[in-house]
Formats: sequence, structure tokens, C-alpha cells
Amino acid sequence: MDLLSGTYLLAVLLACIVLQSGAQEKNYTVREELPENVLIGNLLKDLNLTLDPDVPLSSPLQFKLVYKTGDVPLVRVEENTGEIFTAANRIDREKLCSGIFSENRCFYEVEVAVLPDEVFRLVKIRFLIEDINDNAPLFPSTVINISIPENTAINSRYSVPSAIDPDIGVNGIQHYELLKPKTAPKRTFGSITNDQGQNVFGLDITETPEGDKWPQLIVQQILDREQKDTYVMKIKVEDGGSPPRSSTAILQVTVTDVNDNRPVFKENDIEVSVPENAPVGTSVSQLHATDADLGSNAQIHFYFSNQISSLAKRLFAIDNTTGLITIREPLDREESPVHKLTVLASDGSSTPSRATVTVNVTDINDNVPSIDTRYIINPVNGTVLLSEKAPLNTKIALITVMDKDADLNGKVTCFTDHDVPFRLKPVFDNQFLLETATFLDYEATREYAIKIVASDSGKPPLNQSAMLLIKIKDENDNAPVFTQPIIGLSIPENNAPGTQLTKISATDADSGRNAEISYILASDAPPIFNLDRRTGILTAVRKLDREKQDRYSFTVLAKDNGIPPLQTNATVTVSVLDQNDNSPAFTHNEYNFYVPENLPMYGTVGLITVTDADSGENAAVTLSILNGRDNFIIDPLTGVIRPNITFDREQQGSYTFQVKAVDGGRVQRSSTAKVTINVVDVNDNRPVFVIPSSNYSYELVPTSASPGSVVTKVFAVDNDTGMNAELRYSIIGGNSRGLFTIDQLTGNITLKEKIITSDHGLHRLVIKVNDLGQPESLYTIALVHLFVNETVTNSSYVQELVRRNMETPVGQNVGDGEITPQTNDYVKIIIAIIAGTMTVILVIFVTALVRCRQTPRHKVVQKNKQSGEWVSPNQENRQIKKKKKKKKRSPKSLLLNFVTIEESKPDDPGHEHINGTLDIPVELEEQTMGKYNWATTPTTFKPDSPDLAKHYKSASPQPTFQIKPETPVPPKKHHVIQELPLDNTFVVGCDSLSKCSSSSSDPYSVSECSCQGGFKTPGPIHTRQL
Repeated sequence: MDLLSGTYLLAVLLACIVLQSGAQEKNYTVREELPENVLIGNLLKDLNLTLDPDVPLSSPLQFKLVYKTGDVPLVRVEENTGEIFTAANRIDREKLCSGIFSENRCFYEVEVAVLPDEVFRLVKIRFLIEDINDNAPLFPSTVINISIPENTAINSRYSVPSAIDPDIGVNGIQHYELLKPKTAPKRTFGSITNDQGQNVFGLDITETPEGDKWPQLIVQQILDREQKDTYVMKIKVEDGGSPPRSSTAILQVTVTDVNDNRPVFKENDIEVSVPENAPVGTSVSQLHATDADLGSNAQIHFYFSNQISSLAKRLFAIDNTTGLITIREPLDREESPVHKLTVLASDGSSTPSRATVTVNVTDINDNVPSIDTRYIINPVNGTVLLSEKAPLNTKIALITVMDKDADLNGKVTCFTDHDVPFRLKPVFDNQFLLETATFLDYEATREYAIKIVASDSGKPPLNQSAMLLIKIKDENDNAPVFTQPIIGLSIPENNAPGTQLTKISATDADSGRNAEISYILASDAPPIFNLDRRTGILTAVRKLDREKQDRYSFTVLAKDNGIPPLQTNATVTVSVLDQNDNSPAFTHNEYNFYVPENLPMYGTVGLITVTDADSGENAAVTLSILNGRDNFIIDPLTGVIRPNITFDREQQGSYTFQVKAVDGGRVQRSSTAKVTINVVDVNDNRPVFVIPSSNYSYELVPTSASPGSVVTKVFAVDNDTGMNAELRYSIIGGNSRGLFTIDQLTGNITLKEKIITSDHGLHRLVIKVNDLGQPESLYTIALVHLFVNETVTNSSYVQELVRRNMETPVGQNVGDGEITPQTNDYVKIIIAIIAGTMTVILVIFVTALVRCRQTPRHKVVQKNKQSGEWVSPNQENRQIKKKKKKKKRSPKSLLLNFVTIEESKPDDPGHEHINGTLDIPVELEEQTMGKYNWATTPTTFKPDSPDLAKHYKSASPQPTFQIKPETPVPPKKHHVIQELPLDNTFVVGCDSLSKCSSSSSDPYSVSECSCQGGFKTPGPIHTRQL
């Protein structure tokens, strides 16, 4: 009961191991010699394989036949369906199971792997090979000789050598028979007649315990050697197949002389055990036999029967005399563990004695285990190629270990000799699956030489090893890696096209095509660069210009040739180094600056801006003035221009010079620009009347003049420019009746109302001309006399009226109720005498005073002055004259008129009203007269300002002259009077330039002037004349 329980538990344990390892067994029965493509079975159905739809498969279901390399499988398994078919090589049971005569013991085994790994199982298929009658029985030789003594008793039996049939069962040998000669009559089965037709022998069959059928010849009649010594017959052997197969041999029986006793063995059945490592010559068994005869009939001869196997005949020898069986060749239990030796002992008689010696060859641990590798993954040139992406438990091969030894000597263990990422998983008895135990990495280890060791349990144990080569197949699982993720480059500009910048390098841990790297510029790379796909050499295809772009940053890609390809990127930064290839550049080729003429010395004129597209020292620019250094200075770094002179627009309106810019390069580069400084006018000149030419002149206005007609005109000029020279005319006195009007732009005086009788007489108009200068305009006053009458019958009278009007205060209107010449003659005479006396006294006094005060400078000016009608006296010189006495005096006489002008507010609200006193000195000497220069035109005007000087030059009928200021002078003063010839008087309004201040740095702005002067209290006009 205990033995049965142990056996049951062992069977259950083995079943569990088989199930856990995913192994199954399936048995099929197949007849031998079937043609190709005969269906044997269907594994998918027979194993009841079903797929779980929730388990995704890495590849389609596959049935893979696993067999030893070099073997030719006898069956074929359809990989997709699992159907089993016979192969082109037919199954031959006799060849496959040579020496196996039991019907149930001939098997053909194969293993089938069900893939992929998600549904893996190993199926051992055992094919039981059914025998067919494909072999005929054959005798050992075609002629069989048997000797029978003549005194042999009837029914004595003699053994006939057996025939051999490789088939088994019913297809094996079934019966023997003796064939009669063709001329002989038929007899019953088993008998034969001699040539003369006598029945001498018969045939019988005996069956051994092992199932073998041995034929025996039976003596049926008394033999007489003297009558016939030889019988020749045919013996036939036949199997039980359908149809049966048979063969024949010649059976020759020789009748020998009488020998009464045959040898007798002491033991007919002997069994011995011999170790398989027994040396050659070792005694196996000593046979003993005796013979009752005497003499030569008692001599026994030992020999092996012809029925023993050829292997036994080769391995063993028997001494013919002694009967000693010895080892002729080394034994091998694994080749044949048991040998049955049939030994015959003969004394020369016809019937030898028979003994059977059974030799059991005992096992010695003389066989190393064998390792049979059957690949699940087909090898290439003996090497398994395994992807590094292979999942865990990927099945590689089926390892079968065997040991021909017995018992413990044949018990084998299998293992790998060192640590590898693979393992041997037991599936069947002495069979193991080699599978992956961990994930593989081609980059870590590219190939493995797995040493599989099989060791038996003998003492000492014997080992066998086999090498299994596995090469890891690279998968594109590694992207290229740049040696530098950020590549910084520097290159001087102006490079030659095609200049090599650097060689970009990347590595790929993969191999083969997966490690072949192509270098590519990304889409953000400018077309100025080129990257060789194979070498990674980066070049600049065109000349770089740092001034256009000093830095480039773009992406390069390293892409392998795997499927799918992997890529990585790196950033390339190219810094373009500067070369001094650019000259300094002015923002303008020509600079025009506008500065007010009252700009102080070293004030800021303007800023020269210069740039250099280079960088560093190549862009460090130094400025200098090539010409004009006496008048201006420039900051070499900032470019600020400052004057080292004072300006006077009336003296010089513009300055032009060149500015040079030099950079700091090793080879310096330079450029120049033209600078023009325009002196912008400041309102420092008062208007000057040109028409009328004298305050003592007059114009006739006929009474027939119609309203709107021009009766006369006034015209004035201004040495300033722009708005400072824009003049406006107005009547500020003497037009109480509103008879006349003046055009403020042209100065035309027109008749406004129709002349009536009361309008007859002399009218004195006070005309004011003022410029439009800012912030204070300057003005001058002139007197225009208009005589309203039909004709001038008495010009002296009119002149006298004019002269008397000059004595009338400006604020008092003239022309109302003029006295006739007859009633005024006496008054005129008295006034003339008084006036003449006072004038002589005044002239003498002023002459003496002037001679005492006259300065040398004034004398020089007097000599250089040209004759003219208009002059502006220098107030400072006048003050100097008052302080100093001169040794010499011009003989010319001077007339100083001190005029007090009073203007009261008239009834007409349209008129201007002036209250004040003007002291008007009038010098008669030509040396003191300034000449207005009509040819002088301002060289620079404020933009959009009219060029009035041209207008004045073209419109004026008078000769021109110019009052030239002296240099250097203290701040200019706006003279309150214009010095006129004897018969003219001008009155002005503003005081001095010393009270003008600039509040704006704008070169177009005009200095603001504040006039501090004013008119003195009203009083009569006093004329004193020397």
C-alpha cells in the first residue's frame, strides 16, 4: 500500500510540474510507409487550444516543430493551423526501431512549441508506429547443410536455422514448409520425399518463450548411408501478412556414419553477468560437456550456433576444445545489455548438443551524458539571433539530456555554468527549455556563449557540456547622442565661401544600420550654412557679415537609419567676430545747424552723430574738425560742436567746415562729413525808412483825386531776416479826419474819403513801421506831409508849412485851418529870426562840444564812411564823445535836433497813441553816415521765412548802404533814433540788445527781447541849429 501511494504521489507531482511548465503530451498512431501529406492530427483541436481575447499577442499563433539540428523530421506541422502531416521522408518502422520486436514499443517522438510567448506551451507528440508487411522473411543463407547419422531413430528432430523477418506480429514469420520436387506427387504439409519419391523427412515448428518460431527437421524413415548419403530439398518460410511474403532456401541433408552417443552439457542454460568494462580476453563462462563414447567418438567440439546474432559472434569467442567463452572485443552495455549465446557441442556425430549461455552486461559509468539541443528559434550558422526587445521567458531551445548508463549512472542533472540572463526550465523527464530570465540589452552585451553542463550521478560523476551561441540582435532603441548638446562656434566675418566651421559628431549605441547617423539641419537653420549628412562637417556657404547678423542659433539633427528612425538634436551657436571692414558712417552726409546769433561762446551748436557698424575697438570713433578749428571745437567722443567765437549774422551768416571720423581699428578707417552752421537772425535791427527820403518832403494831393487812389507810398527795410524782417505799416497820427489809409503790407497811402473844401491844406501823417520780430518787435516812425490842393503855386509857402509842422508836436494834428500867407508873414519873420538865432547858437555849442569829445576811433570811422542819405549813429561812440575831448574835429557842421514828440489820444479809436519824448540828434557830416548795403543778402534763413532783402533790393530806388557793426562790441543796442539827413527824422521804439535773452536752445527760435525804453513826457519840438 505504501509503494502504491508513493508511486501515485510521484505521478501527481510530475503532472503538476508538466502543467506548470506549460508542457503537454499527445499520442498518435500512424502506419509506417505512408505517403507525403497524409493528415495525422490537428493540435489546435486535439489540445483544445482557445485564445483569450483579452490577451494581446505579439505575433499570430504559431505551431513550431522543434527538432535537432541536422535531423530530418518524419512529420510536418502546419505552423498556422497546427495540422500534422506525413513528410517526404517516409516512416520505416524497421529502420526506426531496429532490434525492437514488440508491437507496442516502436515510437517516434517530436516536440512542438506553441508560440508566441503569451500562449507558449511545449507539446511532446508520440507517434506509435504501426507495422505493415513490407519485409519478406529471409534465411541466413540460401543453402542450409545438416548432418544426420544413419542409425538415427524415426521421429528424431534436428534443428534447422531460422529465417529472419523484420516485421512483427502477424506480419512476422508464421510457418515453414518443405517443398516437393515438381515431378514428385503431392504429399501432406511438412513431409518431403527423396528424389526417388520416398518420404524420409518431415518439418515441424517449435516456439520459444520469446515468441520466436524455430523449424525442426523430423526423421520419418530409417536412414542407410550405404543406400543414399545425401538428400536435397527446398525449405520455404512465409509470414502472415496480407498478402503474405515468403522466401526459400536449399536444405541439404547428409547421412553420416553411426555414432552411438552425442555429447551432453553439464548445464544447458547458463546465465552470467559481466561488467561492460571487462577487458578483452576475460573469461565469461566455462562450458562442460561429456560423451559416453570412446576414442575419437568421445572428442567434443564446441562452437556457436549460427542462430546467435552477429554482434554476439563479434564480441565473444569460444574455445573449440575447452568450451571456454571469452571476450573478443570490448563490451558495451548501452549497445546491448544482454547477449544470448547458443553453444553447440559435437563429437562428430550428426546431432550436436545445445546449451544456451545468457550474458548480462552490467553497467559501468562509462558514458558521459549527451546533450541534444533542439532550437525553437532557428539558428543561423549555428548561432541563435535574439532581439534585444525579446520579452521575458522567450523560449530559445529545447535541451534534451540523456545518459546510456543505467540507474544512478544514468541519472542526469543539467545547468548552465555561469551567470547569464537565461535559465533552464524543466518540462519533461530529462528535457529543459532554455528561455530568457531577464531583459536583454545589446548595448551591454552583444553575444552570449552559454555553456550547458549535463552531469550524471555516477561515482565519479561524468560531465558533458555543450556551447550554445546567442547573438543579441540590435534593435533601434537608442537615439544618437551628440558629444556636445550645445555647440558654440566663433568665426571672423568676411570668411571665404565654403569655410569649414566645425565637425559635428554624435554616437549611437546601436549597431549596423541602427548606428548609421545622418546629420541634418533643422528648419530653423539659415540657408547660409550647410551640413554634410555623412561627415557632419558644418560649413558656411556664403560670406558672413557681422554687421547684418552677429549671432546665429539653430538646431542640428542626428538621425539614425533604424526602422523607425530615432533622432536627437543639438543647438549650434555661431558668433561672428568683427573685422574692421566698415568706415565710420555719419547719419547725414551734410549737417546743417541753425544757431541764434546771440549764442554765447562755447555754447552748444549741435551734435554730430556718427556710427560704426563694427564693434569693440573697431567701432571706437574719434571726431575732429579738419578746417574751421579757429571758430569751432568738437568733442572727439560725444560729437558736440561748440563755438569759440561770438556770432553776428549781419557780419557772417554761415560757417562751413569738414568733420572727420576715425575708428580705432588696427588699420584705421575714416570718413568725413560737411557741416554748415547757419546763424539764425535775432531781432536786433530796427526798420529803416527808404521812402520818404526826408521828413521835410511833401506830396501834392490834387483835390480831384478819387477815393481809393494812391496818393503816395512809404517803404522801409530791415537788416534782419525772416519774421524779424517782416514789416507792417500803420498811421499812428495826423489822420484825425480819417481821410487817408495805408496798406500795412505795401505801405501805399490811399485816399479814403472824397476831398472836400475843409480838407484843403497840409496834412502831416505820422507813419509807424514795425517788424514782426519776437518776442518784441522793433519799430520806426516817419513823417509824411501831404498837401491837398489843386496845384502847388507857391512851393516856398508849402516848404514853410512843412518846416513849421516839424515844430508842431507829433501828437498834435496838422492841417486844420491853415493860415494864409498874407496874414502870417509877420509871424513868420519873427519866428524865423528867433529860430535862426537859436539855431546858430545851438550849432556853435554842439560843434564845440563834439570837437572836445570826439574819439580817435570816431575820426577813423568818419574818414571811411561813404556819402549817403541814411546813417545809424553808435550810441556808445556818442557816449565816448561826451567823455573825451578830441584834438582834431571835422570841419563839417553838425545839426542836433532835439525833438519832443507827444501823441495824445485822438477821437479816432483806430489810431495808435504814443506818449513820450524822443531826443533826435541829426548829424550832417558824411563821415558819420552809414550806407545801407542792398547787395547784402542773408545766407541762411529760418526755414519758410521770406527773403525780404531781395525784395528790398529790387523795390528800392535809393542807393544802398550798410551799417556795419564793430567787432568786438558790447551787447548791441537798438538805437532809439535813426539819424537822418537834415530834412528827415525817424523815431524808433526798442532799446538795447543787452536786454535780450534767449530762452530756447532751438536754433530756429528767435531771442526774446524786452524793451525797457519809452517816450518822454510830451513837449513841444525844439530845433536848435548851429
